[in-house]
Amino acid sequence: MGTEGANFRVIAGRYRLDARVGRGGMGVVWRATDQLLGRRVAVKELPLDETLSAAEARHQRERTLREAQAVARLSHPHVIVVHDVVEDDERPYIVMELIDGDSLADRIAAHGPVDAREAARIGADLLSALRTAHAAGVLHRDIKPANVIIEDGTDRVVLTDFGIAQVPGASTLTESGSFVGSPEYTAPERMSGAGTGPASDLWSVGALLCAALSGESPFRRDSLSGVVLAVVSEEIRPPAQAAPILPVVQGLLERDPGLRLDAVGAERMLREFLDTGLTLVAKRFGRADHTYSPRSVLATVVLVAAMAVAGVSAAALLVKGGGDGGVVPSSSTPGTSVSTTPPLPTTPSVSTRPTGPPGRSPSPSPSTSSSAAPSPSPTPSSSTSAPVPANSE
Repeated sequence: MGTEGANFRVIAGRYRLDARVGRGGMGVVWRATDQLLGRRVAVKELPLDETLSAAEARHQRERTLREAQAVARLSHPHVIVVHDVVEDDERPYIVMELIDGDSLADRIAAHGPVDAREAARIGADLLSALRTAHAAGVLHRDIKPANVIIEDGTDRVVLTDFGIAQVPGASTLTESGSFVGSPEYTAPERMSGAGTGPASDLWSVGALLCAALSGESPFRRDSLSGVVLAVVSEEIRPPAQAAPILPVVQGLLERDPGLRLDAVGAERMLREFLDTGLTLVAKRFGRADHTYSPRSVLATVVLVAAMAVAGVSAAALLVKGGGDGGVVPSSSTPGTSVSTTPPLPTTPSVSTRPTGPPGRSPSPSPSTSSSAAPSPSPTPSSSTSAPVPANSE
């Protein structure tokens, strides 16, 4: 076990845990000191749950090590940096470079939504980071405001918390049927069980841009069934504040992943807006040749409602079956992670339009970028599992 002090604990004989600063997707994050090199670091600790079976404890350890593996293979100024992975008392810890700053979620909560120019800057930097991640075969799968850190002093945008990332060559953590994500930011093809690809991360960036501009995801609803319907079938209405960059938002929120705007095109358009200040010309990015059947949508809603009545946590729904498939019914609480279930038909594309008159927002002062450093996201992302009946569809 780590060395205990009056007000601290040292793990692996080297890293002193000074203060708990928040939680990531599946762990407590500490502000710590690397006593060997004399530098400040962030350490992510997997909480010890005595109620877990040996298999479940192994599953959690694999998840933490997988996060480290996902990030360690990436080198990008807008992705957190992993320094080390250590194990102490059979518990893994990820040692990351420490960032002083707040999550985008906390910044919005404290200061309100950002303007179009700032949203474009954040979006362009995230898309650049994702291009590097996707080129390495890494899918983030949980992009949301709570997992984006804005560094104090530089306003550098840093993508954090790769806790449920998909890494080539690594065994998937959804083999047992558990699927974790944040439903208000989850692409419809993931909910339908059609699989996950780079385009799924891009949908999440589109939803994040809407949240940054308006204060909430366009798919936020008051119930589980409402979120499911909003993501898979209802008309998508970007906020009026998105008007200057509406073509990007529309392109990223295209329901058909094959027609969705790609990272290169989206980043190019956002940087064009940043360079010129001119409102982007809206266009239609395509439409799907198929739609959800009313019966399929109804089956999903009934399933979610039945689980809620049965007392299943809104934070978790379990897939029956393996792989990355499964409907991902959602918590109505933003940023909550859930586990999920059976497939729906391929998701349709619907036209998107702003909810009000277009508007331009004032531009913030420019920011600088340097090499990335990680920081914990203070917003917890919970995940539990519960069995669900098979879809009758």
